[in-house]
Amino acid sequence: MESVKLFLPLLFIISLVAGQGLAHHYSLRRSFEAINKLFVFGDSYVDTGNVIDGDLVSKYPNGITWPGKPAGRYSDGYVLTDYFASFLGLKFPIPYVQLHDVVMHIDGVNFAFGGSGVFTTIFPVPKLTDQIDFFQGFIDNSTLTPQYIDSSIALVSVSGNDYMTYFVNHIFDWTRLVMGLKPFIRSMVNTIRDDLKRIHSLGVKKVVVTTLGPLECVPMTTMFLEYERCVTILNLVVDYHNSLLQEAVTKLNNETNTDDPSFSILDLHAAFSSIIQNKGYPKGNITFSTPLEPCNKLVTEQGVMRYKLCEDPKSAFYWDFAHITHQGWLAAFSYLTDTLNKSHQIT
Repeated sequence: MESVKLFLPLLFIISLVAGQGLAHHYSLRRSFEAINKLFVFGDSYVDTGNVIDGDLVSKYPNGITWPGKPAGRYSDGYVLTDYFASFLGLKFPIPYVQLHDVVMHIDGVNFAFGGSGVFTTIFPVPKLTDQIDFFQGFIDNSTLTPQYIDSSIALVSVSGNDYMTYFVNHIFDWTRLVMGLKPFIRSMVNTIRDDLKRIHSLGVKKVVVTTLGPLECVPMTTMFLEYERCVTILNLVVDYHNSLLQEAVTKLNNETNTDDPSFSILDLHAAFSSIIQNKGYPKGNITFSTPLEPCNKLVTEQGVMRYKLCEDPKSAFYWDFAHITHQGWLAAFSYLTDTLNKSHQIT
């Protein structure tokens, strides 16, 4: 109950923050023919094995859909990285902590850590800048040819850990939270821009960054509304972030001044929002009757907190309080792939 009391004033405060709309169909032309390596940076939406401890990733029921046991992913199966690599026709990139020797024929490296953010978060894991440092070390301490990096693409995921940390750090100081939120968002997107530019400067010719998904719809938020509706006031923060991100990516492409843009946006917000609104992905015959309700819920029974698993993970879009199921990622990437196949664009 105490957490509920703290949460409700937060909604009012966020409503005071003005946002800008995101053009959800923002896209850039690009060809994937020359891409044969994938480097991944970010958080739990793309981590495939760098965080090797903790209940959220290393214990049952994670991985029950694939491969039948925990596999370093914050899901019951695949995450975004797996679908993106498959789309490119590549093997899954090796998690950085499992990379002992440089192997010239590997299809890439995953530097993402679950819980990570653009800045330092409440989770003790390397932030985005640190991950890029690892990438630079990987290049500097190897005998890789420039062509090895030149034929690569980078996937960068930012899914909201910074905002959760910001709210936690200011939960008892509402005035500071309100006054600092917009500058915080601007600072965060500016840092993302610098990080994307740095990845490109290290030789990666194509850099893809995700939009912020609908934070107003994650179970961590909708649990207070019995998973029946999204807390729409939160989309002001999301829309402002995504609008600034779009502007930043456009500016980066203008600065590179090439016919084939180096920077693109993967619009998870559009994909997730469509799935939630339509209760699935009808074109792919994927249905989620209650898309806001997670499969793996934290419940209290006889005074004890424990996880309660749904009967069929394929029936759920969300896996737990913030992450997506194997089937949910399939629906989201099916939505995105349809756009890619139609226009050869990342939207």
